[in-house]
Amino acid sequence: MAQITAAMVAELREMTGLGMMECKKALVECEGDVKKAEELLRVKSGNKASKMAGRTAAEGVVTAYISDDKKLGAIIEVNCETDFVGKDETFVAFAKAAAKAVADHNPADIEALAACVTDSGETVEDVRKAAIAKLGENMTLRRFERYTTEGQLAAYLHGAKLGVLVDITGGDEQLGKDLAMHIAASKPKALDASGVDAELIETERRVAIERAKEAGKSGEMLDKIAEGTVNKFLKEVTLLSQVFVKAEDGKQTIEQLIKSKSASVNRFALIVVGEGIEKKVVDYAAEVAAAAKL
Repeated sequence: MAQITAAMVAELREMTGLGMMECKKALVECEGDVKKAEELLRVKSGNKASKMAGRTAAEGVVTAYISDDKKLGAIIEVNCETDFVGKDETFVAFAKAAAKAVADHNPADIEALAACVTDSGETVEDVRKAAIAKLGENMTLRRFERYTTEGQLAAYLHGAKLGVLVDITGGDEQLGKDLAMHIAASKPKALDASGVDAELIETERRVAIERAKEAGKSGEMLDKIAEGTVNKFLKEVTLLSQVFVKAEDGKQTIEQLIKSKSASVNRFALIVVGEGIEKKVVDYAAEVAAAAKL
């Protein structure tokens, strides 16, 4: 039996990021061959990832990458199972590597992104599996956006739980930062009314009519009330119509702001971690009772 030294274990830990005992066990199994042990752990990490694939991953981070010239950028949501792991440096590094890969390779979808090569020379999927093996939680690449522009890009991240990427023409760097922060705070659904989902508008209209009927309104009054309600709704949910969060007079809209800067907003992406994911509610007391057969 080959002698397993502390230096060999340390080397394998550096290569894989895994725990001491896991690395030592792999070295014993591979008779001290560090390279074979690394390959073995990569296989095992892949198997571990497969076993965890069905577990809900609703926590995580949003992170962004923007090139130095601010012409290329990406924003991505990467999920894990717990907020604790979402703050771990290994998980955060995985998310950042994925964002950079989106910018570098312009993948068509999540499957294509997984096959992209990161700056470390590993694929995004390999980095994911290694992180799962180290941290013991399911991790998923959920969604991303990639922008290229002739103008400039700006990003804003709020506690890694919400992120914005905005594409503007004209203005300066501060304007980009202000717009990104405003979008994060006000959460517009679209740039202007033309981008708001028609079904969402119709829902607002129907609700307004039903409320008006309950209030005793009828005839033409119903249509007027519905129109007024929808117009108010559109002003609240479209970026250009929203009042700028930093407006000194409390009235200046985003449209007025960018006009004063001879600028325009081309598009934006807003991502909130876990939005739309159904989280499993765990009754820990019941689980403990079941385990103890109480």
